Amino acid sequence: MAETIVICGYGVGISDAVARRFAKEGYRVAIVARNAERLNAAAQKLTAEKLDVKAFACDVGDVDAVKKLIANVQSSLGPIKVLHWNAYSGGAGDLKTAGADELRAVLNVTVHGLLAAVQAALPDLKAQQGALLVTGGGFAFYDPAVDAAATQWGAQGLAIGKAAQHKTVGLLSKSLQADGVYVGEVVVTGLVKGTAFDSGNATLEASTIAEKFWELYRARDIVSVTI
Repeated sequence: MAETIVICGYGVGISDAVARRFAKEGYRVAIVARNAERLNAAAQKLTAEKLDVKAFACDVGDVDAVKKLIANVQSSLGPIKVLHWNAYSGGAGDLKTAGADELRAVLNVTVHGLLAAVQAALPDLKAQQGALLVTGGGFAFYDPAVDAAATQWGAQGLAIGKAAQHKTVGLLSKSLQADGVYVGEVVVTGLVKGTAFDSGNATLEASTIAEKFWELYRARDIVSVTI
């Protein structure tokens, strides 16, 4: 039986490349995002390329919806071997004016939804000695230059979300180690070609990042790498 990876926060960049990389290895791929129309179109395109992909629309910032999502994937595709969390939120850009609900919405995506997915899939991950893979961001780092950039670009909420997620990855790695579940993170510190953020000066290839995820997953010995 083919193994299943769930990719939360699917889009045209990193997550699409990860979907292709794992599908190439024979994995069934569940792609997850809020916009059902775009998601279904992506699944049809990938399926036409003879990749085993199925779309599951979900707001991954909604904890209850995430729990239902995991159950739906299990019912449709079987036990989950790998969970890839690629979702992010760019809200609360300016902390001088951002409301509590705006910042909470960021954390709902970067931390709360992630934890809901891990907890719901944990019996499968334990049984299959599976993995959690997370797309991190350079805004997570404690550095004056990073903080200046996040402030200049109106990404303060994103920086907080990624910092909290980075700590979550480290803690989950320690707490799941005894269960044989691997936790790995690729921290992306540049712009990815072909994405909405690419205005022509992006330097990173999504396929390179996907290959790094595959390498981490296979080796299972490093928690976090920066690219």
